[in-house]
Amino acid sequence: MVIGLTIVSLGTSLPEMLVAMIAALDGSRDLGIGNVLGSNIANVALVLGITAMIVPLTINSITLRREIPVLLLITFLAFALMADGTLSFMDGLVLLAGLILMLVWMVRTALHDKRDPLLQEMIETVPESMPMNKAAMWFVIGLLVLIASSRMVVWGAVEIAHILGVSDLVIGLTIVAVGTSLPELVASIVSAVKNEADLAIGNVIGSNMFNLLAVLMMPALIEPGAFSPQVLLRDFPIMLLFTLALVVLTIGKSHSIGRFKGGLLVSGFAGYLYLLYLQA
Repeated sequence: MVIGLTIVSLGTSLPEMLVAMIAALDGSRDLGIGNVLGSNIANVALVLGITAMIVPLTINSITLRREIPVLLLITFLAFALMADGTLSFMDGLVLLAGLILMLVWMVRTALHDKRDPLLQEMIETVPESMPMNKAAMWFVIGLLVLIASSRMVVWGAVEIAHILGVSDLVIGLTIVAVGTSLPELVASIVSAVKNEADLAIGNVIGSNMFNLLAVLMMPALIEPGAFSPQVLLRDFPIMLLFTLALVVLTIGKSHSIGRFKGGLLVSGFAGYLYLLYLQA
């Protein structure tokens, strides 16, 4: 089950990872970077916001309260690596090392906190009747479909950017980011409706951590180089603000995100999209 928790967190970032990898192979570095930042913004503002407006979320998991500061630490690490305006191959290696350390930490934490409510919610979610060969078959089928659809997403996104006359970065921040965040939205809403708030929030936190480490390292390792200045001037600070908002909302005395707070998050996301519209 410990491995299952880690795989689920990584799995929610798999669409972003494939899109970033394919975009880097196609030379669209800004599209991959925009997808990372835009997905993290959408996960906090759109996914948690809409989920909290449907079902108020309360954190009971000790593990999640530990992971939120780690997410903030990873965010500052990513900023430090990108502060010079480039993503180098060495930056990619640093992110890879961070990913390995995070995986080790997650496994050790899950082993230590066996009575954590998050683990119990995870156990209740996983079907016990599916045999190994059937699970492997669906995994392979799903992976092939995901790879093919990621290829089409990149092609479509680049063509849309060219037709509209906007940058790959803006398309990555908007259309691609929202599209790749839809699995998180569905998973979080379903978890919240089942009264599994810890799983709903953990899905977003884990996805954002993997995005900044596993996904951001793709353009760094495959297509290192300079990226659009707007990333540091506009998009990364906004992502940091939403991450700080998540920290404030979930580590405060209430440990909860109600409908009003959820509405504020969604409104903030709408404001961000409007800002992109004005500048594009």
